[in-house]
Amino acid sequence: MTQFVDVSSMAHWIQRDGVENIIGGMAKYIEDDFKRWESFDKIPRVASHTPFGVIELMPTSDHEIYSFKYVNGHPSNPARGFQTVTAFGLLADVDNGYPVFLAEMTLLTALRTAAASALVAKYLARPNSKRMAMIGAGSQSEFQALGFRALLGIEDITIYDIEPASIEKFRRNMEPLGFNIRVAESVDDAVLDADIITTCTADKAQNTILSDHQVKPGVHLNAVGGDCPGKTELDGAILDRSTVFVEFPPQTRIEGEIQQKDEDFPVTEFWQVLTGAATGRSSDEEITLFDSVGFAISDFSALRYCSDATKDSDLQQFIDLVAEPEDPRDLFSLVKVNSPVG
Repeated sequence: MTQFVDVSSMAHWIQRDGVENIIGGMAKYIEDDFKRWESFDKIPRVASHTPFGVIELMPTSDHEIYSFKYVNGHPSNPARGFQTVTAFGLLADVDNGYPVFLAEMTLLTALRTAAASALVAKYLARPNSKRMAMIGAGSQSEFQALGFRALLGIEDITIYDIEPASIEKFRRNMEPLGFNIRVAESVDDAVLDADIITTCTADKAQNTILSDHQVKPGVHLNAVGGDCPGKTELDGAILDRSTVFVEFPPQTRIEGEIQQKDEDFPVTEFWQVLTGAATGRSSDEEITLFDSVGFAISDFSALRYCSDATKDSDLQQFIDLVAEPEDPRDLFSLVKVNSPVG
C-alpha cells in the first residue's frame, strides 16, 4: 500500500503546522540534500511544450529513494478558470521499485519554491537585510513573503503588480499576519529602498520586468519567474553586473534568465556554496542573483519532509496503487474469472 496525502490533507497539514514552520523545516531538508548534491542522479526536467503551456516531469534519485514531480505551467489558465500551475509527486523505494508516498504538489511546490528562495537568500543577501520588493503578486507571492520572514525575519514588503486585484489579494492575505506592506506605483518605486528584489510573474514571454538601472549595488535578486524556454524577466545587462547562482546549470541555461547569454556565461552552483567549495557573497556592494527555475532535488526534499511530517497521522491515507498477486509471477490471477464447475 502507498501512503497518500491529498489536497484536503495537504491544506490541513499546512494549517496545523503553519506555513512559516513548514518552510523553515523544509529549507533544512533542502539544505541537507543540497550538501550531498553529488550523490543524486541529475537531468534537466523532461518537458512537453505547446502554444498553451508546458507539462514537465522532474525525476531524481539518491539511489535509495527515487522521486518525480509532474507539473504544468499554463499562463492563460486563470482567464479560463484554471490554475497556472498544478502538480503531484511521488517517492519510491529504489530497492524494489515500489511507490511508497504520493502527494499533491500544487501547494507543496509553493512551499518548496519559497523555502529554496529564502534558503539561498539567507546565504547570499547582505546581513541584516530588512526590506523586500516583490514584483508580481500572483499565487507564489504570499508563500515567498512568509518564507523570507521565516528564514530572514523580513516583515517590510513593497509590492507591485500590473493587476490591482492581485495586489489587493496579497494585502488581504498578508496584512492580518503582521506584515508591513507598501503598495508601489511602479517598479521604480517598488525597488527604491529594497535590500532584496523578488520577481515572480507568469507571462510566458521574454519580458523586461526589471531593468538594469533599477538594480543598485548590494541588492540580492531572487528571480523566480523565468522557468521555461522563452520566458525571462530581467534585463540581460543585470546579469552582466551580477554574480549569478543557479541550481543545475544544464537546466537553467535552457529555462532561466541565463538563457539570454552564451553557453559559457559564468555561474556558481548554489550547492557548492553550502559545502564551502565556492564563495557566496564577497562584498556589500556585490549584486547576487539567484536564477531560480526549480530543480528535482528540491522536490525530493519537499516530498521527504511532507512524508515525515505527516507520518502516523490521519493526514495520510493508504491507497492500493500497486497490483500485487499472491504469486508475484501470476498477475493474471487478479483478473481471471473462475469457470463454472461441470
